[in-house]
Amino acid sequence: MVNNHSLHNTRYPDLYGKTAVVTGSSSGIGEAIARHMGSEGMNVVVNYYSSDDHAVEGIIYLIEESGGHAVAVKADVGTEEGVQAIYDKAIEAFGDLDVWVNNAGFEIQSETHLVDYQDWQRVIHVDMDGVFLGTKIAVKHFLDHNKQGNILNTSSIHDVIPWPTYASYATAKAGVLMFTKTTALEYAARGIRINAISPGALETPINAARFADQSVRADTTAMIPMKKIGDPVDVANAAVWLVSSEASYITGTTLYIDGGITLYNEFQGGRG
Repeated sequence: MVNNHSLHNTRYPDLYGKTAVVTGSSSGIGEAIARHMGSEGMNVVVNYYSSDDHAVEGIIYLIEESGGHAVAVKADVGTEEGVQAIYDKAIEAFGDLDVWVNNAGFEIQSETHLVDYQDWQRVIHVDMDGVFLGTKIAVKHFLDHNKQGNILNTSSIHDVIPWPTYASYATAKAGVLMFTKTTALEYAARGIRINAISPGALETPINAARFADQSVRADTTAMIPMKKIGDPVDVANAAVWLVSSEASYITGTTLYIDGGITLYNEFQGGRG
């Protein structure tokens, strides 16, 4: 039974009680999205692979304290078995699926001529194959149950901005951009919406070591027209809106949440 007080405290009432999978949600952007969904009264499947179990237990606690329900599943999204395990956990715990967020990803830095082929494959497996496998299993569920579900892919500003020494990551994210458009077009007539978010520089654990170097932090900030580094919550706010009914006429779109960094900041102020 829906609690009216809980509904009153949610921003998107249509999401209340729905079930979402968020891959790679033990920290950073994924954690922020999972926790925001929990605050909307959603059932959230928190997926992780390399994080500490106790840290994940803390996220589950925070989601449930905010009014949602949550379970965790340790699984590798770069494999069919891993994605199947995540899906099975969602159905076992909550009996249905409404939203699938393909968020898991990582990067390896190296000059391209020195990249180990296994490292290249691992980035592609997680960052691109994981999006394909998650989309595939979610779409099948939506079609089998005649549901107008939502899929959201976490891409990156490097789906359009080249990033030397990160060729595998940038290539995977460029693939996510076109995969999002293609699948959105393929399933639009059946009421399934598929969109992406492309974050810029954020205060995340993956960037912590990099931004600990104040010269790197200053260089990064200088590249951002808004002159500030973003927060994962900025991305979570947009992500939850995109899967809500308020965005019901949006599909195949990639939303850049980047402080303007994709606007060619070198031209700011009319230079050039």
